[in-house]
Amino acid sequence: MSFSVLMSVYAKEQPAYLSLALESVFRQSLPPDEVILVEDGKLTEGLYEVIRKQQMLHPELKAVQLEENQQLGRALRIGLGYASHELVARMDADDIAVGERFEVQCRYMDSHPEVAAVGGYIQEFDDSGTWEKVKEMPLGEEEIRHYMRYRNPLNHMTVMFRKKAVMQAGNYEHFPFLEDYYLWCRMYAQGAKLANLPDVLVCARTSGSMFQRRGGFAYCRRYLKFRGIQRKLGITNRWEYLVGCALSIAISLQPGWLRKRVYGLLLRRGQEENG
Repeated sequence: MSFSVLMSVYAKEQPAYLSLALESVFRQSLPPDEVILVEDGKLTEGLYEVIRKQQMLHPELKAVQLEENQQLGRALRIGLGYASHELVARMDADDIAVGERFEVQCRYMDSHPEVAAVGGYIQEFDDSGTWEKVKEMPLGEEEIRHYMRYRNPLNHMTVMFRKKAVMQAGNYEHFPFLEDYYLWCRMYAQGAKLANLPDVLVCARTSGSMFQRRGGFAYCRRYLKFRGIQRKLGITNRWEYLVGCALSIAISLQPGWLRKRVYGLLLRRGQEENG
């Protein structure tokens, strides 16, 4: 089954991390037919060197160069237009895909033609290489529907989707830190079916700065705007909208260290709980 991989990289990414991410993509049990790598603005020489090296080894790596940084939503919107295949897998520039990820997802999408997007679990690790926790996701249509009211139902970096379904929902849009959540809600509102596999598909790099960025008044206002969009799309009713707003305010305005602890306690389960 033919498929594309869609990635985006910008100047602040680490060359070593990008190299590991691309190697994990090309060393799959089922390698991609093409990899669309959006260069979101001018990059560092180290990043360009990684890309040149990988293109020499893998001509299926296609770089899409953007003169100015567009941010993730716009970059992916542009990049998706270059994807040649109906199945598209997302991948971040600093994560590592497990060896059979694409094979597992392609097999699932082939046997479930009604599903528009499928994700899975992530194994988190920090910048020092310390393996932390598994972030599990809801399984089953009803569980995903309920989860979506308050939290993102798919781990973005693990998702494989059907290009047609994404384009019908309006493609990616600019909505910092919520690009994918916004896309899944729009797809779901149009009747698209979403799914998760009970497997770790990606080893995802985390850092303390991630929890700092996902907080503050600006982030809170953006999330409240998103809650209103969910209400208009019919994802939530009035009561669920109010609960979602309350949760967004409570989480966004916490200190970063406390937000990290809350995520660790409530949203993720340790390895020991996952066997």
